[in-house]
Amino acid sequence: MDTKVAGELMQVLAGMRRVVRRRLGASRPLRLPAAQVELLIAIEENPGTGVAAAARALHLADNSVSGLVNVLVDAGLLARETDPADRRAARLFLTPAARDRLDDWRAARAELVARAMERLDEPDRQAVAAALPALHRLLEQVRDEEGPA
Repeated sequence: MDTKVAGELMQVLAGMRRVVRRRLGASRPLRLPAAQVELLIAIEENPGTGVAAAARALHLADNSVSGLVNVLVDAGLLARETDPADRRAARLFLTPAARDRLDDWRAARAELVARAMERLDEPDRQAVAAALPALHRLLEQVRDEEGPA
């Protein structure tokens, strides 16, 4: 596969994210910067993870993630608990408010894209659906390629 197809795929995916983010606009349930949303999702995927592990997962500096954590704790979206194995370390968990906001955000996003998909013709809708398993496998391949930040 040449890099032209890979580049076009990335352009389409990035464009889709931008358009969806803009279309949801002020009504967007999360109304948080992308870095904060990414951190919430990382914590959702690995509840109890610490700041350093979250920083590695997001390819960010520890102090950057620590700042994001502080903001999200103050906003009531993250809970920070002392790690029983190392009293100096913190474990991070989503709060119920964060779970609700993520659920609302995902639902709004899905509704927006579903409405757009309804306007596609049936072969295009089927092609998008048929591509999903391959896209999931591609995501896993990209994750496997990840090295140090």
